[in-house]
Amino acid sequence: MFGRSIRLFSLFGFDVKIDISWLILAFLITWSLAQGLFPHYFKDLTAATYWWMGVFGALGLFFSIVFHEISHSLVARRFGLPIKGITLFVFGGVAHMEQEPPSAKAEFLMAIAGPGSSVALGLLLFIIRTVGRIGAWPVPVSGVIGYLAIINWILAGFNLIPAFPLDGGRVLRSALWKWKGNIGWATRVSSRIGTSFGFVLIAMGVIQFFSGNLIGGIWWFMIGMFLQNAARMSYQQLMTRQALEGETVSDFMIRDPVTVAPELSVKDLVEEYIYRYHYKMFPVVAGQKLVGCINTRQIGKVPREQWLQKNVGDVATTCSNENTIDPNTDIIKVLSLMNRTGNSRLMVVEGDELLGLIALKDIMNFLSIKLDLDQLKS
Repeated sequence: MFGRSIRLFSLFGFDVKIDISWLILAFLITWSLAQGLFPHYFKDLTAATYWWMGVFGALGLFFSIVFHEISHSLVARRFGLPIKGITLFVFGGVAHMEQEPPSAKAEFLMAIAGPGSSVALGLLLFIIRTVGRIGAWPVPVSGVIGYLAIINWILAGFNLIPAFPLDGGRVLRSALWKWKGNIGWATRVSSRIGTSFGFVLIAMGVIQFFSGNLIGGIWWFMIGMFLQNAARMSYQQLMTRQALEGETVSDFMIRDPVTVAPELSVKDLVEEYIYRYHYKMFPVVAGQKLVGCINTRQIGKVPREQWLQKNVGDVATTCSNENTIDPNTDIIKVLSLMNRTGNSRLMVVEGDELLGLIALKDIMNFLSIKLDLDQLKS
């Protein structure tokens, strides 16, 4: 669902990040405001003024989305849900929850908090704009404030559309969940509505594009694609959580992993281990003690002509929370760690003792089989 993200700052204990796509799309927003919206509504200003209005309008939209998502996250914290952080997109933001809401009530309150905060912020900005007009503030200032008031109301209204994973779709999911008592069924229904709504937006974008509204068509098309992808991914994530619920590392780990000694040359490691076993990572064991691990990324940093002179111990990394895991850890947390670090194999340890290895492909194979069986049962 998400690409690469950049951490900006921390607010109320939540890391706020932006998806890398923001850097491209933020310019598109600024350009749209500076060359389209503001010149249309505020005549006879200089080109530089329009561009400054566009910049501050885009920044205001960004912070409006932050405010919207922080409201979700604060309510989630109240219900004991851990939030890893917030990632901002041009179309909105996502608060990264490590688990699903505990109840339909919690889901409803979390969902409604975002639009409610946007309505309140829009009202505050509208009051400030009114004060500015009475006080004869410069037109560019009151113009940007007025735009931000309206865009917050639009943000609230758009998010209340009952299409998952929009806030309105989450409100719908909470109602269906409360009705049937089945979060999986509620998510499937609301996700299908979200996917269908995405198709509608894509179709509108195509129509707008060929009708001559180039920018509007591109926006509708991109938002539709984003919603479609988000709806599918949200449902898949829920199914993954439910399928792996209760499973721990000890259920999946390889108990007799292939290990290497620190004095082994990098050349022998590649030729006798990597080419033979086709693993990307090997634990490094000295005697009976685990001292670290070595993977293909580290080997790639060693010039080939030095492979014979360099030993595994010279290149290996030490054990850390990035490459080791406790045998009793929940599998969902393992997947989260693998996703964050890019490691597809983790060492299972207890103290200094290597108990085994856990591999992403083994978890995925189990997940595929279990989902297939669940579909047959339904």
